Order: sequence, then C-alpha cells, then structure tokens
Amino acid sequence: MRALIPEPRPGDLIEIFRPFYRHWAIYVGDGYVVHLAPPSEIAGAGAASVMSALADKAIVKKELLYDVAGKDKYQVNNKHDDKYLPLPPSKIIQRAEELVGQEVLYKLTSENCEHFVNELRYGVSRSDQVRDVVMTAGIAGVGLAAIGLIGIMFSRNKRQKQ
Repeated sequence: MRALIPEPRPGDLIEIFRPFYRHWAIYVGDGYVVHLAPPSEIAGAGAASVMSALADKAIVKKELLYDVAGKDKYQVNNKHDDKYLPLPPSKIIQRAEELVGQEVLYKLTSENCEHFVNELRYGVSRSDQVRDVVMTAGIAGVGLAAIGLIGIMFSRNKRQKQ
C-alpha cells in the first residue's frame, strides 16, 4: 500500500506526491476521491500530469484513489484544520459530488486542485504550493539583485583604483 497513515475518512484532503508538485483530491468514501484533472488526463498519469498546469480548464472527476495516485505516494493532509473549521463530511461530499463531470476554470495560481479541495473542505480557496513558489521566487529575486548590486559595486571600486 502506498498510503502513509492514517487511512482516509470521508471529507479528508488527500495529498498525492507527484514528481514535481503535489496533486490534491478529496476523499468521498469507498476508495473514491473527487479531484480536478485536465480533460485529457489519464488517471495515475503522474509526471505526465505536469502538463495539466498548462490547461485553462479542468474536469471534476470521481475516481478510485488507487487509480488517481498511480505509483505515487499519498497521505491524508488536513493541514488547515487548526486555522479553519472543516465543513461536516456529509456537506463536503455532497458539494464534491454535485460538481463531478463539470468543466471548471483552471489557473495554476488561483484555481488549481489545491484551491479546489480547500474550498470544498473549509469554504476557503487557498494553495500553499502557489504561496511557497511565489515566496521562493521573491527571495531568489532579491538574492540575485543583491549579487548584481555587489558585482556593480566591486566593478566600480576596481575602476576607481585604476
């Protein structure tokens, strides 16, 4: 079994560890999850589903967790339970199943699979992956700017000494 303990309960967030990112789904019971997938994605596509980041639409699908995870590890991760009160499991499942089969907008930065499942569980659309990437890019940008500034200062200092 690829699951990391605990076993999912209806309404749980499932984090699937893809090679370059995390895919998110919501457990609805009997081995099934509801998640966002590009219209052409095959369950368990793993690394191939990185291409989903380029899509602007997604289909809400209900599939077996085993098939969605494929060979990737997964775990229950209700990481925002300490910040937000989860909706009752019956409400989460009802909301998720009402959306199955619908085509929805998909944006990597504002309407991705993590936003989708957090909206279902907490009523709050958020993605820590997006926040973390933006923060990392910001820090890297500041670091590169500082290196460039230091380089300019050394270059000027060297010219003044000549």
